[in-house]
Amino acid sequence: MKQIPNIFTLLNLFFGCLAIIVILQSGISLVNTADGAQMMNMPEAIFMAALYIGLAAVVDFFDGFIARLFKAQSAMGKELDSLADVVSFGVAPGMIIYQFLRLSLARQEDGMDASFAWLLPALILPCAAAWRLAKFNTDDAQHFSFRGVPTPAVGILVASFPLIFWGSNAAAFTDLFLNKWLWYAIVLLLSYLMVSDIPIMSLKFKSYAFKDNIPKIILLGIGIVLVILFQWLAVPLIFIAYILLSLLLKNKITS
Repeated sequence: MKQIPNIFTLLNLFFGCLAIIVILQSGISLVNTADGAQMMNMPEAIFMAALYIGLAAVVDFFDGFIARLFKAQSAMGKELDSLADVVSFGVAPGMIIYQFLRLSLARQEDGMDASFAWLLPALILPCAAAWRLAKFNTDDAQHFSFRGVPTPAVGILVASFPLIFWGSNAAAFTDLFLNKWLWYAIVLLLSYLMVSDIPIMSLKFKSYAFKDNIPKIILLGIGIVLVILFQWLAVPLIFIAYILLSLLLKNKITS
Protein backbone atom coordinates (compact mmCIF):
# COMPACT_ATOMS: atom_id res chain seq x y z
CA MET A 1 0.00 0.00 0.00
CA LYS A 2 2.86 2.38 0.76
CA GLN A 3 4.05 2.17 -2.85
CA ILE A 4 0.69 3.09 -4.39
CA PRO A 5 1.42 6.88 -4.28
CA ASN A 6 4.82 6.29 -5.90
CA ILE A 7 3.24 4.19 -8.65
CA PHE A 8 0.71 6.97 -9.14
CA THR A 9 3.56 9.48 -9.42
CA LEU A 10 5.16 7.32 -12.11
CA LEU A 11 2.09 8.00 -14.25
CA ASN A 12 3.34 11.57 -14.40
CA LEU A 13 6.62 10.32 -15.86
CA PHE A 14 4.79 7.91 -18.17
CA PHE A 15 2.67 10.69 -19.67
CA GLY A 16 5.74 12.92 -20.00
CA CYS A 17 7.54 10.21 -21.99
CA LEU A 18 4.50 9.76 -24.24
CA ALA A 19 4.50 13.52 -24.86
CA ILE A 20 8.14 13.45 -25.95
CA ILE A 21 7.49 10.52 -28.30
CA VAL A 22 4.64 12.24 -30.14
CA ILE A 23 6.48 15.57 -30.28
CA LEU A 24 9.54 14.04 -31.95
CA GLN A 25 7.52 11.81 -34.29
CA SER A 26 4.93 14.35 -35.32
CA GLY A 27 6.24 15.06 -38.81
CA ILE A 28 5.40 18.76 -38.59
CA SER A 29 6.37 20.72 -41.69
CA LEU A 30 5.77 23.94 -43.61
CA VAL A 31 3.29 23.97 -46.49
CA ASN A 32 2.44 26.63 -49.05
CA THR A 33 -1.15 27.84 -49.28
CA ALA A 34 -2.94 28.84 -52.49
CA ASP A 35 -2.05 32.51 -52.02
CA GLY A 36 1.64 31.71 -51.56
CA ALA A 37 1.73 32.10 -47.79
CA GLN A 38 3.47 29.55 -45.58
CA MET A 39 1.50 27.69 -42.93
CA MET A 40 2.50 24.96 -40.52
CA ASN A 41 1.23 21.45 -41.22
CA MET A 42 1.00 20.04 -37.73
CA PRO A 43 -0.51 16.52 -37.66
CA GLU A 44 -2.62 15.34 -34.77
CA ALA A 45 0.30 13.72 -32.92
CA ILE A 46 1.78 16.95 -31.59
CA PHE A 47 -1.60 17.96 -30.18
CA MET A 48 -1.59 14.71 -28.24
CA ALA A 49 1.55 16.01 -26.53
CA ALA A 50 -0.53 18.80 -25.01
CA LEU A 51 -3.00 16.18 -23.77
CA TYR A 52 -0.26 14.05 -22.23
CA ILE A 53 1.38 17.03 -20.51
CA GLY A 54 -2.07 18.03 -19.24
CA LEU A 55 -2.64 14.52 -17.84
CA ALA A 56 0.79 14.63 -16.22
CA ALA A 57 -0.22 17.92 -14.57
CA VAL A 58 -3.43 16.38 -13.23
CA VAL A 59 -1.48 13.44 -11.78
CA ASP A 60 1.10 15.82 -10.30
CA PHE A 61 -1.65 17.87 -8.65
CA PHE A 62 -3.26 14.85 -6.98
CA ASP A 63 -0.25 12.68 -6.09
CA GLY A 64 0.26 14.49 -2.78
CA PHE A 65 -3.39 13.90 -1.93
CA ILE A 66 -2.99 10.19 -2.71
CA ALA A 67 0.09 10.03 -0.47
CA ARG A 68 -1.80 11.63 2.41
CA LEU A 69 -4.78 9.36 1.80
CA PHE A 70 -2.61 6.25 2.19
CA LYS A 71 -0.42 7.91 4.86
CA ALA A 72 2.60 7.12 2.72
CA GLN A 73 4.42 10.45 2.38
CA SER A 74 8.15 9.85 2.11
CA ALA A 75 11.45 11.38 1.03
CA MET A 76 11.52 8.91 -1.86
CA GLY A 77 8.11 10.10 -3.03
CA LYS A 78 9.29 13.71 -3.01
CA GLU A 79 12.38 12.86 -5.08
CA LEU A 80 10.39 10.69 -7.47
CA ASP A 81 7.89 13.47 -8.01
CA SER A 82 10.65 15.91 -8.95
CA LEU A 83 12.31 13.44 -11.31
CA ALA A 84 8.98 12.94 -13.09
CA ASP A 85 8.41 16.70 -13.24
CA VAL A 86 11.75 17.26 -14.97
CA VAL A 87 10.63 15.03 -17.83
CA SER A 88 6.97 16.06 -18.10
CA PHE A 89 7.34 19.81 -17.49
CA GLY A 90 10.95 20.38 -18.49
CA VAL A 91 12.11 18.03 -21.26
CA ALA A 92 8.74 17.64 -23.04
CA PRO A 93 8.05 21.42 -23.24
CA GLY A 94 11.65 21.92 -24.31
CA MET A 95 11.03 19.55 -27.22
CA ILE A 96 7.94 21.53 -28.25
CA ILE A 97 10.07 24.66 -28.39
CA TYR A 98 12.74 22.69 -30.27
CA GLN A 99 10.19 21.80 -32.97
CA PHE A 100 8.99 25.39 -33.30
CA LEU A 101 12.60 26.56 -33.57
CA ARG A 102 13.28 23.93 -36.23
CA LEU A 103 10.37 25.21 -38.29
CA SER A 104 11.41 28.82 -37.72
CA LEU A 105 14.82 28.03 -39.19
CA ALA A 106 13.34 26.02 -42.07
CA ARG A 107 11.31 29.08 -43.05
CA GLN A 108 14.48 31.10 -43.66
CA GLU A 109 16.08 31.19 -47.09
CA ASP A 110 19.24 29.53 -45.76
CA GLY A 111 17.33 27.38 -43.27
CA MET A 112 18.64 24.06 -44.58
CA ASP A 113 22.20 25.25 -43.97
CA ALA A 114 21.54 26.78 -40.55
CA SER A 115 23.76 25.57 -37.72
CA PHE A 116 22.32 23.09 -35.22
CA ALA A 117 23.49 25.53 -32.54
CA TRP A 118 20.42 27.68 -33.28
CA LEU A 119 18.25 24.88 -31.84
CA LEU A 120 20.22 24.34 -28.64
CA PRO A 121 18.59 27.18 -26.64
CA ALA A 122 15.50 24.96 -26.40
CA LEU A 123 17.49 22.78 -24.00
CA ILE A 124 17.93 25.64 -21.55
CA LEU A 125 14.34 25.17 -20.40
CA PRO A 126 14.80 21.55 -19.17
CA CYS A 127 18.00 22.61 -17.40
CA ALA A 128 16.20 25.46 -15.64
CA ALA A 129 13.40 23.07 -14.66
CA ALA A 130 15.94 20.68 -13.11
CA TRP A 131 17.54 23.58 -11.22
CA ARG A 132 14.14 24.76 -10.00
CA LEU A 133 13.18 21.31 -8.72
CA ALA A 134 16.53 20.74 -7.02
CA LYS A 135 16.10 24.07 -5.22
CA PHE A 136 12.57 23.10 -4.22
CA ASN A 137 13.72 19.77 -2.77
CA THR A 138 16.32 21.45 -0.58
CA ASP A 139 13.99 24.16 0.75
CA ASP A 140 11.54 22.92 3.36
CA ALA A 141 9.74 26.28 3.46
CA GLN A 142 8.10 25.89 0.04
CA HIS A 143 4.81 24.25 0.99
CA PHE A 144 2.05 26.82 0.52
CA SER A 145 4.05 29.32 -1.53
CA PHE A 146 6.97 28.94 -3.92
CA ARG A 147 10.19 30.73 -4.71
CA GLY A 148 10.10 30.89 -8.47
CA VAL A 149 7.41 29.70 -10.85
CA PRO A 150 6.67 25.96 -10.44
CA THR A 151 7.64 23.74 -13.37
CA PRO A 152 4.10 22.36 -13.97
CA ALA A 153 2.85 25.91 -14.66
CA VAL A 154 5.59 26.40 -17.24
CA GLY A 155 4.94 22.99 -18.77
CA ILE A 156 1.21 23.66 -19.19
CA LEU A 157 1.95 27.08 -20.70
CA VAL A 158 4.30 25.69 -23.36
CA ALA A 159 1.95 22.78 -24.07
CA SER A 160 -0.76 25.30 -24.98
CA PHE A 161 1.29 26.89 -27.78
CA PRO A 162 0.67 24.21 -30.45
CA LEU A 163 -3.05 24.33 -29.63
CA ILE A 164 -3.13 28.12 -29.92
CA PHE A 165 -1.27 28.00 -33.22
CA TRP A 166 -3.45 25.24 -34.63
CA GLY A 167 -6.65 26.97 -33.50
CA SER A 168 -5.80 30.23 -35.25
CA ASN A 169 -5.68 30.79 -39.01
CA ALA A 170 -4.43 34.36 -38.65
CA ALA A 171 -1.27 35.12 -40.59
CA ALA A 172 -0.08 37.24 -37.67
CA PHE A 173 0.00 34.13 -35.46
CA THR A 174 1.90 32.23 -38.14
CA ASP A 175 4.56 34.90 -38.37
CA LEU A 176 4.78 35.22 -34.59
CA PHE A 177 5.06 31.52 -33.81
CA LEU A 178 7.61 30.96 -36.57
CA ASN A 179 9.93 33.69 -35.34
CA LYS A 180 12.97 32.16 -33.65
CA TRP A 181 13.60 35.31 -31.61
CA LEU A 182 10.22 34.90 -29.94
CA TRP A 183 11.18 31.41 -28.81
CA TYR A 184 14.57 32.53 -27.53
CA ALA A 185 12.80 35.23 -25.51
CA ILE A 186 10.27 32.69 -24.17
CA VAL A 187 13.04 30.30 -23.14
CA LEU A 188 14.99 33.00 -21.32
CA LEU A 189 11.91 34.45 -19.60
CA LEU A 190 10.47 31.12 -18.44
CA SER A 191 13.87 29.83 -17.34
CA TYR A 192 14.45 32.98 -15.30
CA LEU A 193 10.99 32.76 -13.71
CA MET A 194 11.68 29.18 -12.62
CA VAL A 195 15.09 29.74 -11.05
CA SER A 196 14.27 33.14 -9.52
CA ASP A 197 13.20 33.79 -5.92
CA ILE A 198 9.97 35.54 -6.92
CA PRO A 199 7.22 34.61 -4.40
CA ILE A 200 4.56 32.59 -6.21
CA MET A 201 1.33 31.24 -4.75
CA SER A 202 0.89 27.51 -4.40
CA LEU A 203 -2.42 25.99 -5.47
CA LYS A 204 -2.33 23.64 -2.49
CA PHE A 205 -4.85 24.31 0.26
CA LYS A 206 -3.49 25.21 3.71
CA SER A 207 -7.09 25.15 4.96
CA TYR A 208 -10.57 25.35 3.49
CA ALA A 209 -11.34 28.71 5.10
CA PHE A 210 -12.41 31.38 2.58
CA LYS A 211 -9.96 33.98 3.89
CA ASP A 212 -7.01 31.63 3.41
CA ASN A 213 -7.87 30.97 -0.23
CA ILE A 214 -8.78 34.40 -1.58
CA PRO A 215 -5.87 34.50 -4.11
CA LYS A 216 -6.81 31.07 -5.47
CA ILE A 217 -10.49 32.02 -5.73
CA ILE A 218 -9.60 35.22 -7.60
CA LEU A 219 -7.35 33.26 -9.98
CA LEU A 220 -10.10 30.70 -10.54
CA GLY A 221 -12.60 33.43 -11.39
CA ILE A 222 -10.18 35.12 -13.78
CA GLY A 223 -9.40 31.77 -15.38
CA ILE A 224 -13.05 30.89 -16.03
CA VAL A 225 -13.72 34.27 -17.66
CA LEU A 226 -10.59 34.03 -19.84
CA VAL A 227 -11.38 30.49 -21.01
CA ILE A 228 -14.91 31.55 -22.03
CA LEU A 229 -13.57 34.54 -23.95
CA PHE A 230 -10.35 33.24 -25.48
CA GLN A 231 -10.38 29.40 -25.46
CA TRP A 232 -6.78 28.09 -25.71
CA LEU A 233 -5.33 31.60 -25.77
CA ALA A 234 -6.58 31.85 -22.19
CA VAL A 235 -3.70 29.62 -20.99
CA PRO A 236 -0.88 32.21 -21.39
CA LEU A 237 -3.23 34.91 -20.10
CA ILE A 238 -3.99 32.85 -16.99
CA PHE A 239 -0.23 32.27 -16.57
CA ILE A 240 0.34 36.04 -16.62
CA ALA A 241 -2.53 36.56 -14.16
CA TYR A 242 -0.97 33.89 -11.91
CA ILE A 243 2.34 35.78 -11.81
CA LEU A 244 0.74 39.20 -11.31
CA LEU A 245 -1.58 38.00 -8.56
CA SER A 246 1.33 36.37 -6.77
CA LEU A 247 3.27 39.63 -6.87
CA LEU A 248 0.31 41.80 -5.85
CA LEU A 249 -0.71 39.48 -3.00
CA LYS A 250 2.73 38.32 -1.94
CA ASN A 251 2.14 39.25 1.69
CA LYS A 252 -1.02 37.16 1.69
CA ILE A 253 0.51 34.07 0.07
CA THR A 254 3.68 34.05 2.18
CA SER A 255 1.97 34.56 5.53
